[in-house]
Amino acid sequence: MQAQNSAINFLKIEQDSVKKSFFLKQIGNGYFPTKYFDFDLRYLVKYNQFEGLRTGLGGVTNKNFSEKYKINGYTVYGFRDDAYKFSIGGSVRLSESTNTWLNLSYTDDLQETGSSKFLTDTRFFQFFEPRLLNIDLFHRHITQAISIAHKFHPKLSTETQFSSSNVEPTYNYVFNLDGEQFNKFQFTTATLSMQWSPFSQFRIADNVYKNIKEGYPKFTLQYSRSIKDVLKGDFNFSKLDFKTIHRHLHKNKNVSEFTLVSGIARGDVPLTHLYHAYPNNINKETILQRFSVAGITSFETMFFNEFFSDKFTTVQLKHFLKPFNISQRYKPQLVLISRFAIGDINNPERHENISFGSLRKGYTESGFEINKLLFGFGLSFTYRYGGYHLPNFEDNIAFKFTFNLTL
Repeated sequence: MQAQNSAINFLKIEQDSVKKSFFLKQIGNGYFPTKYFDFDLRYLVKYNQFEGLRTGLGGVTNKNFSEKYKINGYTVYGFRDDAYKFSIGGSVRLSESTNTWLNLSYTDDLQETGSSKFLTDTRFFQFFEPRLLNIDLFHRHITQAISIAHKFHPKLSTETQFSSSNVEPTYNYVFNLDGEQFNKFQFTTATLSMQWSPFSQFRIADNVYKNIKEGYPKFTLQYSRSIKDVLKGDFNFSKLDFKTIHRHLHKNKNVSEFTLVSGIARGDVPLTHLYHAYPNNINKETILQRFSVAGITSFETMFFNEFFSDKFTTVQLKHFLKPFNISQRYKPQLVLISRFAIGDINNPERHENISFGSLRKGYTESGFEINKLLFGFGLSFTYRYGGYHLPNFEDNIAFKFTFNLTL
């Protein structure tokens, strides 16, 4: 009897441990799980220069609700612009073995001007997104979209999307196209995105491929086409975007990471759909006034809205030294960083009421981070040099906090 009770207690402890591990994993992925619905922690609290404090609720149904259907959505409120934003969507699984989903969505929200994302990018969550604090150039969009996500192979994921968007900049901007002036835009866009992970490893479990080891490099390619006069689209243009990430683990447990992002846009492209290089420097006079929090992949010395391009390439190199083993819990880490960006823009005169430069001379910055000094916080120092070195020495320096927290 005693042996039986011990076995029962052991199983109970193991089950509790599995539940705790699952809960922490979900929290780390940005979800607070409940029985049928997982709340998305990304929508709880954020801050930016246009909305001020932004808060709300959102989430998605989980497998207990259905393994074939998903319902997702969110609603948020910005206190400074005094406006609600929301999104509602649904998905239906067409094939389990190829993880094929048909998705529908309706979104009324803000997007940072010059930003772009890949449809096939996996979800990325940070408890604290530092770069968002200082963004001030947004456009509002109302977008209806339908897409199909499909795995042709465990190592090749694709998503195809067709969308229609009404876009209105929140700032004073005019796109002058052959004498016709636009301050609001309608886009009808078809997009194909592919992500190839040739060195990742998979195994079959319950008739579904599970990723058991992330392999590098990874490659992502995306083509978008905006079509004029279809569903009232205003412009013809195309965009081709590429990204590759490579990580190498050295024998001494140092890690080197290489990231290349490139894009080219051709046709009649308003500022909202051009590229920036993810700047993260505040337009303030002194180093201390610009003191904020460093991002993960942003250019720390590049000022917000300083450059826009219709063709660009960025290269980022990071070398993570093995953490300093000061104690069991205290292990700060030194990271060496170098970033480079180059780009250009055709017809800059089309973009009225806003001034910006090009990246044709090549932009370079280098520096280091010392992470996890105290409660996940660290320090970052970056220096701007090369073609866009500024006359005032202090303007080339970015000194910031870093924040890294893992569960």
